[in-house]
Amino acid sequence: MDKKPQIQDSRYDALVKQISELVALSKQKAMHAVNSALVEMNWNIGKYIVEFEQNGNARAEYGAKLIPQLSRDLTLLLGNGYSKSNLANMRLLYLRFPIFQTVSGKLSWSHFIELIGIDSEVERNFYYIESINQNWSVRELRNQCDRGLFYQLATSKEAGDILSLSYR
Repeated sequence: MDKKPQIQDSRYDALVKQISELVALSKQKAMHAVNSALVEMNWNIGKYIVEFEQNGNARAEYGAKLIPQLSRDLTLLLGNGYSKSNLANMRLLYLRFPIFQTVSGKLSWSHFIELIGIDSEVERNFYYIESINQNWSVRELRNQCDRGLFYQLATSKEAGDILSLSYR
């Protein structure tokens, strides 16, 4: 084997570290950008579904037929990612967060899946705000929901006080 001389220099080590950190940061930024675009796309799909269902009316005409048919057609056209449950979650994302500007780009689609499953708007907003403020992973959000953090605090404080704590 042909051995090439290796550079043994602290400046070289610093260069390797600098490049490694740049690559890691760039990957993190790219993942964040992709995730933000995914959440926005899913919110818009949910909006389109609700608008189609309601056709300008307060209530939907098509009911349970739309999601299964849409799932089949989109899956054939676009591939995976458009299951009935995923489309239902997109629809629910729009219904739970009807103003897109209120949807934080700091949270992933997986965070929103956890949040939209919470029926109580006050409780959902509490976990939403805490997820952002505390930089919770999806696992941590799920753990806090499972252990009932909101209800633990609610027994000792008024609901409004709990939300105001989240805005600190």
